[in-house]
Amino acid sequence: MTQLEEFTTPVDAVVSRMRALAAALPAQDGVAVFNRVYLAVTETVDHRIDTGRFPDARAAITLDVRFAERYLAAVDAAAADRRPPACWRPLFQFRRHPGVRPLQFALAGINAHIGHDLALAVVDACRTLDCEPAELEDEFDRVGDLLVTLEERVREDLMPGPDLFQIADPLTHLLSAWSLERARDATWSAARALWALRRLPDLAAEFTERLDAAVGFAGRMMLTPLPD
Repeated sequence: MTQLEEFTTPVDAVVSRMRALAAALPAQDGVAVFNRVYLAVTETVDHRIDTGRFPDARAAITLDVRFAERYLAAVDAAAADRRPPACWRPLFQFRRHPGVRPLQFALAGINAHIGHDLALAVVDACRTLDCEPAELEDEFDRVGDLLVTLEERVREDLMPGPDLFQIADPLTHLLSAWSLERARDATWSAARALWALRRLPDLAAEFTERLDAAVGFAGRMMLTPLPD
């Protein structure tokens, strides 16, 4: 079995892996920028699980770990010179491009992880827990609410200052069309569709491939190099 086929990784181990990545990568690396964002989310989820903020701790842990494993699998693939999923390729390809701003890296990673990985993680978690997606909706919404809050903070922290960030700035036009809340809603629909297709593997594989490609295309647009 692969790591994604057997639930063995606790949230603490996932957090440790992300911290190790943060320590190893240059701060300006595009993957490092996203990793810092995602690490903050995962640490918050871990704390809320430990303090009983999730009524079904096992479901929350399973979904959180399945979700994180997909990002870490993409990191491992890129490090081994294998092709990561299409949704992640733009971030790995442009991670050192001097014309891409930190906010673009952060939101492109969020786009890949929410738009593609989260839908598959819901299905993974349902298989692990032998449940229907509806039984994970509360955990999905709680994690999604954290991500929306974090996205707002990311935009505040990484957006250029008012002297540089004007309404005519290309970054305004590039990123204002993307919304994490809309992406999260689409992801829940995709997860339900994938679950409904689980007994039709050919259709499920085609749906997953097209989802991956569409999210990757959006990520490529988000990482368009911009002038200083």
